[in-house]
Amino acid sequence: MREIFFRRQWLIVTMERMKIYRGFPERLHHSVPHWVEPRTLFHIRIRLDREKQQRPLVDPSLAQALLNSAKFYEGTMRWHITLFLVMPDHVHAVLSFPRDKSMSEVIRDWKRFHTRTHRVKWQEGYFDHRLRSDERGIQLSAKLNYIRQNPVAAGLCARAEEWPWIIDPFANKGGSACPEDDAG
Repeated sequence: MREIFFRRQWLIVTMERMKIYRGFPERLHHSVPHWVEPRTLFHIRIRLDREKQQRPLVDPSLAQALLNSAKFYEGTMRWHITLFLVMPDHVHAVLSFPRDKSMSEVIRDWKRFHTRTHRVKWQEGYFDHRLRSDERGIQLSAKLNYIRQNPVAAGLCARAEEWPWIIDPFANKGGSACPEDDAG
């Protein structure tokens, strides 16, 4: 009994010392500022809520639905896909957004669609990194290849080319794996 009391006290003291993560702010303001160049690329990472038990994003029917909706968003000009890759617990994407669309709203709407139709429970917010013009060329190619290699690094396939849950419009077209190199 005394041992249980000390364990409980230790747990309370330990929890009091922990910094409690309160999550992301209620609303993220990610509208693209006027000074950001058109066609600017953003590296986006969207994660599942790790606290909730749910099927992996690479479940075949769910993964295909995620890719189909990503293509639909591109077709309706809500974003432009440079790379879109689905992993078991997150999505990596390199996207650009039209000036008249709020990046936050576009991503929120996409996540909400999958929450309603496929019961996906996403982590609040998302990670985004604007790729500056000096991060193009070799650096962009390295970032794209890093994303393509995610399934290999996770032990999900032997070669990146084997991963089925990807939209990669610039791969296997006889040109560079970097869209900036093919544009010139």
